Amino acid sequence: MMISRLEKKPEWLRIRLPSGENYVKVRQTITSLGLHTVCEEARCPNIGECWGGGTATIMIMGDICTRGCRFCSVDGGRPLYLDPDEPERVAKALKKWALRYVVITSVCRDDLQDGGANHIAKTIKAVKVQCPETIIEPLIPDFHGNRHAIEKVAYAGPEVISHNIETVARLSPLIRDPRASYEQSLRVLEIIKEIDYKIYTKSSIMLGLGEMEEEVMLAAKDLRSAGVDIVSIGQYLQPTSRHLPVKEYITPEKFDSYRKSIEKMGFAYVVAGPFVRSSYKAGELFIKNMVYRRQQSSSSRSNPKQD
Repeated sequence: MMISRLEKKPEWLRIRLPSGENYVKVRQTITSLGLHTVCEEARCPNIGECWGGGTATIMIMGDICTRGCRFCSVDGGRPLYLDPDEPERVAKALKKWALRYVVITSVCRDDLQDGGANHIAKTIKAVKVQCPETIIEPLIPDFHGNRHAIEKVAYAGPEVISHNIETVARLSPLIRDPRASYEQSLRVLEIIKEIDYKIYTKSSIMLGLGEMEEEVMLAAKDLRSAGVDIVSIGQYLQPTSRHLPVKEYITPEKFDSYRKSIEKMGFAYVVAGPFVRSSYKAGELFIKNMVYRRQQSSSSRSNPKQD
């Protein structure tokens, strides 16, 4: 469905304004602890649904990104110094929400020698201490492909690590910051598996930017070749008039067709739909179950029943 810039969004992309007791509770906690969420900064269309269910994706290391991707509404510029108390505040918030699964994302911090990897690792460890039952999924920057930085995050013990390729290979230079690249993102995902193959890896693709179907399928194949376990595919929505315009609204039926085709490539899980985002809750239950099954299996092997 090709569109002009002035055409209205189709019916399937209309959402209700956020409201409800849980939504208010999450917002109050975030405000009181001085935290940021990608839900707000990226103008996510699922904010009412997710916050209404008592969940949120925490964004650490500030709300100013050192990169300037043309699809992203997070402000760019020179970030402030890292807050050393932030990891503990994040852990405090998550303990208050009593979550079983949490996504921790961040802005890019090219101003830091390790890209913020140590701060992310500290946050994961703080959450592990205060919320030992919570499954943690950091959604990480590319760290310029630096293996040592990626190791810091992986060795902190998350069950899942996400890194998004964002779009197909041809469009990547047009929509992402010049310091990012399609090939570098694939390499980041490969490195995670090299460090610890037991960590589930996840990536996301936006549609509606002018990609062709065969390019989407090739991107999915590239992700599978990089060892990625979980893929999410969603509709790009223009945050403001300053950002890239939507070139096509993908129908729910087409998303379903993509999902069925990509599932055949051998991914552990594929979620696709107009409102799907990399941290959207649609895949969390499945990921949670996979992690729990692995934990139970390991426990059974290490503690066999005695006759």
